[in-house]
Amino acid sequence: MRLKLKSWRSSGVVSIRVATAAAMVAACVGLGAPARAEYFVLRSGARLHVSGYELVDGKYRLQIEGGFVEAQAEDVVAIEPEEVFVSNPPVTAAKSPYRDLIEAAGSRYSVDAELIASVIAAESNFNPKAISRRNARGLMQLLPQTAARLGVHNIFDPAENIDAGTHYLSDLLALYKNDLALTLAAYNAGPLRVQQYGRVPPFAETQMYVRKVRTAYAKRKAAIPTGAKTAAVTPHDSTTTAAVLPAGS
Repeated sequence: MRLKLKSWRSSGVVSIRVATAAAMVAACVGLGAPARAEYFVLRSGARLHVSGYELVDGKYRLQIEGGFVEAQAEDVVAIEPEEVFVSNPPVTAAKSPYRDLIEAAGSRYSVDAELIASVIAAESNFNPKAISRRNARGLMQLLPQTAARLGVHNIFDPAENIDAGTHYLSDLLALYKNDLALTLAAYNAGPLRVQQYGRVPPFAETQMYVRKVRTAYAKRKAAIPTGAKTAAVTPHDSTTTAAVLPAGS
């Protein structure tokens, strides 16, 4: 399967969506009003975040951030809708929802509170009842098996969810020696994927997720008044090779 990157100008683009993923045929056309994005799942395992697409001569033309790619129709195994969360107004670091719970968990597991808040914003936009298509749940989008392993009784309880999600984030930071990009990649795609590639996996969704959280984290850190209390260890962004995953993880 080959992906071909081309330039793209979004003005006037017709977004074509399919009625069913099984059919994988363009069925309706939307102009002007913003449409919900999709994920294209490829036979290689990659998941592409797509804001528009069309099927032409057995090939999908997929609009992505910064351009578009083409993929053979037979290489597309599924088209999944993006999880949609209710948008909240932008908040400053000091006014983030669940601030007390975030700071308590950050102090407990030595994780920067601004990083926790940035992850929550990307994962659920601070919606404690969010459920993803992959069954990740709550503020930090924990999978039920991960939550159970971390002792969570009510996955939708903000205090339990933030505590367990921060615990897991702390474990990943330790595993990747505070490498922020690898930590975020593992939080999104799983440690096994990071171990497989030895770097941030080449999945559009994961790469966009890492950029999104890092950008939000940098903005939150910049908004903190000079001299304010920060985490003892600040994650860094050097991404070389991933640490070996411990047995049983």
